[in-house]
Amino acid sequence: MDYFFIITVLVVLSALFGYLNVRVLKLPNTIGLMLITILFTLAVFVLSYFDSTLLNAEKYIISQINFETVLLDVMLSFLLFAGALHTNFEQLKVQRWPVFLFSTLGVLTSTFLVGIVTFYLLPTVGLEVSFIYCLLFGALISPTDPIAVLGILKQAGVPKKLETKIVGESLFNDGVGVVVFLTIYQIAKLGSDNVTAIEVAQLFGQEVIGGIVLGAILGWVTYRLMRSIDDYDIEVIITLAAVMLGTVIAQKLHLSAPLAVVTTGLIVGKDTVRNSAMSKITESYVDKFWELIDILLNTILFVLIGMELLVLTFETSYIIAGVISIPLVLICRYISLLIPVNIFKKKLNFVPNTTLIMTWGGLRGGISIALALGLTQEMHRDLFLVITYVIVVFSIIVQGLTVGKLVKKLKKEE
Repeated sequence: MDYFFIITVLVVLSALFGYLNVRVLKLPNTIGLMLITILFTLAVFVLSYFDSTLLNAEKYIISQINFETVLLDVMLSFLLFAGALHTNFEQLKVQRWPVFLFSTLGVLTSTFLVGIVTFYLLPTVGLEVSFIYCLLFGALISPTDPIAVLGILKQAGVPKKLETKIVGESLFNDGVGVVVFLTIYQIAKLGSDNVTAIEVAQLFGQEVIGGIVLGAILGWVTYRLMRSIDDYDIEVIITLAAVMLGTVIAQKLHLSAPLAVVTTGLIVGKDTVRNSAMSKITESYVDKFWELIDILLNTILFVLIGMELLVLTFETSYIIAGVISIPLVLICRYISLLIPVNIFKKKLNFVPNTTLIMTWGGLRGGISIALALGLTQEMHRDLFLVITYVIVVFSIIVQGLTVGKLVKKLKKEE
């Protein structure tokens, strides 16, 4: 079974499940696709008691796909660029300091809070795990997923000022979150005695600052190239080349590819750049092209997330730990947002209940699952994969379906 066949199966399933969602469920695509895929996979499980052909085929497809590599090294760059391209740069510029603190201090605070809580929680269900591995779980579950957030916020009716904060945070904090995860991963793998504080700071600075600088350079080059010609076909290809080249360079130089493409996307999507470098027809084609890429990859991604159910190790203690972790992770996120919100509350005239809406609207998604899949067995991969999956499914389905209702309810109470 070659890769073309596997991609064909995924695209066909995505089209079929997307059609069912639009025609029957009428849920936001992100939620509907994942829900239908999970139900489909459960139905395949039941059917396997009579005939295991379909189950074996689905298992084979999943075994041939390295979810971590496909998402983090391939899909993520395209999805983040598409999201950044349509983000209001001027609003983000106004909100840059709270967004910066949300995506740095917020992620670090949440990582340590979740790590500590998990360390003391797991023994209550009969599981003993070293603190460093709990901290690793805190790092992978703390970043909100821009792919899930962007898809659902469009339909949630969140005030524009607050939407900019949530979207801006999610665009940047996954890049920072991946760097934090990789740093703790190195410490867990090599031992704290073999990794110095200077090395940690150097890795963090290289990945984060290097990624942003690379993205700024690529954004400027892309802008200059697009400004010097007027051919919408070639200009669309230039944006595609910028994303792909930026990803390759970042991976080769050990910089943060997510932060690089987000920075490039914000520069190319800036109003002043659009007005001076793109004709109206070019702007339309660029936007439509990246909207299509966004929809296609999103659709495939959430079908894949649903199918990842097949790789879980179903143990009662793991599932219980996952269910208990849901409110605890939400509380940790709420606390991690308090400092940035309180610092800028008066200066930037925050929307009432900002912390509550950002907590409930900060969805987890494929990035957390991809990072969990990257753990080794020694790091309790099976345990943390189940906990992560439970949190992600709750986050996308329950929080995703209710964030709009929460916003409306809070508006009425003002």
